[in-house]
Amino acid sequence: MYFGVVLSPCYGKVERISVKRESRFCELESLFVLKTRDGKQEFIQSSVSGEVESLEVQEGDDVIPGMVLAYVKEDMFITGSG
Repeated sequence: MYFGVVLSPCYGKVERISVKRESRFCELESLFVLKTRDGKQEFIQSSVSGEVESLEVQEGDDVIPGMVLAYVKEDMFITGSG
């Protein structure tokens, strides 16, 4: 099992969290929606499948680039459509 992080790519505010602690998620699933400083929505998707280990932010929290949004346990096998 590989532990990874989900990072904020921008300055903004957490508008929505689509996952819960210990919930499973799939590759390309939207995990967070951030509202950027200029009012746009930034959808944070996962590039892997796995399970949420911990959430480090709550809805309404301000974020900066590189800030940890969540720690995840990534699946070791590759998934996707084929």
